[in-house]
Amino acid sequence: MTDSLTQFRSFLDTVLPDDYAVAYAGYREDEDLRRRFQAAMFDEGWLIPEWPHGLGGRDLPRTEALTIRIEGARLRIPREMNIQAAGVVAPALRTFGTPEQQERYLRPTLRGEAWWALGMSEPDAGSDLASLRTTAVRRGDMFVVNGQKVWTTQADGSRWCTLYARTDATAPKHRGISCLIVDMDSPGITVRRIRTAGPSIESFCEVFFDDVEVPADQLLGELNGGWRVAVSALEHERDMIWVHNWLEMQRALAPVLDDPARPSYANERVGRLLADTEAIRLTGMRSVGARTAGIYSPISGILKLFGSESVQRAAALALELGADEDEVPLDRFDEYLESMAATIYGGTSEVQRNIIAERVLGLPKGA
Repeated sequence: MTDSLTQFRSFLDTVLPDDYAVAYAGYREDEDLRRRFQAAMFDEGWLIPEWPHGLGGRDLPRTEALTIRIEGARLRIPREMNIQAAGVVAPALRTFGTPEQQERYLRPTLRGEAWWALGMSEPDAGSDLASLRTTAVRRGDMFVVNGQKVWTTQADGSRWCTLYARTDATAPKHRGISCLIVDMDSPGITVRRIRTAGPSIESFCEVFFDDVEVPADQLLGELNGGWRVAVSALEHERDMIWVHNWLEMQRALAPVLDDPARPSYANERVGRLLADTEAIRLTGMRSVGARTAGIYSPISGILKLFGSESVQRAAALALELGADEDEVPLDRFDEYLESMAATIYGGTSEVQRNIIAERVLGLPKGA
């Protein structure tokens, strides 16, 4: 065990309630605990362990930081109130933000004091960012934004939004997009909540932009460089997605493996899923290793596709076998419902397949 892992566990012992492990479900929606926990994670350098001191980190090597993240996910530490802020927005601000933008936004974003929405998905584009239609037209020292976003998590409670809009209609789709920091209190913005089929810990919204003025100095990154901002920011999210899928598969399969009455017809499916679980872990490690070495790799997209569909299969099998019992365990049903979102968030399976076909296999569009 590394010194940092020992220190992290000691930190958790001091900030989490004594009964947290056994009463996890009850603490899952404890907003006061979640807020205090994120602030403590930032202050003690465990929020993004590979980042510098003072920015929620400890300057740990990337592989050691991953160990901390895996341990946190394994122990189901409290979920951040606005998870996309530290996971997606903060990396974009640190990499592409001006000194003024970083000074204004970075610390409150990391400590959970500033909430952000991600203005990516659109009704006719889904998670295919390159197909977005929202426009931002430069007029003097302002961009004027018109369009609509959908499935925008927590837009109703966020003060800021990283909005991806088309700023050059004549450029190729990937090259005509820019990222803007938008104040959600700006005139012309309408937010409507979207009803969900089941309970959700976060709200989903659709957002309308009607002649919304955004100061030009709120451009994040280069003009027409929004695609690069998005890809870079989402890379940070991808690590937690595969770690989450890997651990959720283990949790789904644990009662199946422990069941002495497991039907023999399920053994082959269980074996395949166990192999898939290990494949996700090893491929995730390969992805981190490639980034650490500065090597471009298409692994992350492949891993997102494979992991999200594998966790659905594991949850479905656990629910199916649980149906043979007198009463289906509620946690298996909840895990099954949550797994349904895995092929949507972070890029749908359909989009991932298109990306792999075009950029990895070199296939033409429509092939």
